[in-house]
Amino acid sequence: MGLVLKLLMLLVMVSELSSAMADYVRPPAREMLQFPWQHRQSSSYPQQVHISLAGDKHMRVTWVTDDDSSTSVVDYGTSPGRYTQSAQGESTSYSYMFYSSGEIHHVVIGPLEPSSYYYYQCGGEGPEFSFKTPPSQLPITFAVVGDLGQTGWTSSTLDHIDKCEYDVHLLPGDLSYADYRQHLWDSFGELVQPLASARPWMVTEGNHEKESIPFFKAGFDAYNARWKMPFEESGSGSNLYYSFEVAGVHLLMLGSYTDYDKYSDQYKWLKADLAKVDRKRTPWLIALFHVPWYNSNWAHQGEGDDMMAAVEPLLYEAKVDIMLAGHVHAYERSNRVNKGKVDSCGAIHITIGDGGNREGLAQRYKNPKPEWSMFREASFGHGELQVVNSSHAFWSWHRNDNDESVRSDQLWIHSLTSSGCVRDNSFERRKILSSP
Repeated sequence: MGLVLKLLMLLVMVSELSSAMADYVRPPAREMLQFPWQHRQSSSYPQQVHISLAGDKHMRVTWVTDDDSSTSVVDYGTSPGRYTQSAQGESTSYSYMFYSSGEIHHVVIGPLEPSSYYYYQCGGEGPEFSFKTPPSQLPITFAVVGDLGQTGWTSSTLDHIDKCEYDVHLLPGDLSYADYRQHLWDSFGELVQPLASARPWMVTEGNHEKESIPFFKAGFDAYNARWKMPFEESGSGSNLYYSFEVAGVHLLMLGSYTDYDKYSDQYKWLKADLAKVDRKRTPWLIALFHVPWYNSNWAHQGEGDDMMAAVEPLLYEAKVDIMLAGHVHAYERSNRVNKGKVDSCGAIHITIGDGGNREGLAQRYKNPKPEWSMFREASFGHGELQVVNSSHAFWSWHRNDNDESVRSDQLWIHSLTSSGCVRDNSFERRKILSSP
């Protein structure tokens, strides 16, 4: 009987292990990170340094000082400690209830050479930082993660991204999870500074950036002041949506929390922006926004339906290759899809709102799995998109598994320009302009 019992127990353990491996679920979010008070050398000491692309061959450098009289100047050059050029910018600040921000400096530097290292200093003091500019031609690699927050899992995710050989960081919303507690914007800036000061971070807003107060605050005060993106350079009238091009890729950074119907400023801007895209020069077209349109998780079901109804036809006509979203704290990758059905000329939708936020994972999926859903898992992690050439890109998703980065999903993607879906560049532009 003892041997039989042991065999039965072994069979149960094997069955449970197989079930767990087939439906892997990460543990809940880790505790919030603690940031001890740090003594600053002076009130003009640069803090929370990060960079972002600012038009062709230019980079925006952003930092915060406690002194509102500090100069908004960046000295830079191609050798450590030797600054041959200097640029002056602007500064701003904001108040939120009983909180007053430091002085937030924005300085655009350039023109810069592609695939080159630059060394820079902010405001004439403090440490020297360095960054590498993206290439001017393919290949290029993007690190992708949404819904970051400030937990132990966030720290693990950032460590994994730091080991990735990437050129640009993409973040589809929900950065700091400050949620009205403005000092958490400051701690988030300090947390990401090592990575965000060395590679451009291109972000769009999520629901946790809104921080609106009826009759007092319209929303996005902290986000707009701290994370200025190249909206003006792309012809947009709002920091909540914009576009940029890099190395043969045109990226649309769309706003899920500003008007997007056919009569809105965002829709009009998007239509005009798409009409300018030359798929011969930029064969890849990628869109980012916060709320996913294709989502088989029970979390946030249907929240993207209105935006999808308004904008998906326009993006389908433009033949967008990939759409990246966050919001749902899990990972999911679709087949090419349009109007809810598999379509070889539709976009691949990827939900990657699993950066490490304090709210934990969305662990419940709808069953049976929709036809368009190819891979889904409730785990923290990050994505990497290597656009190799005009026809091929390699996508991989890396799970945070006990603090090790484990590649758990991967796919070679053929561009729609190489698949016969983009028949004639000028014809596609005319269709976009003539669409309602």
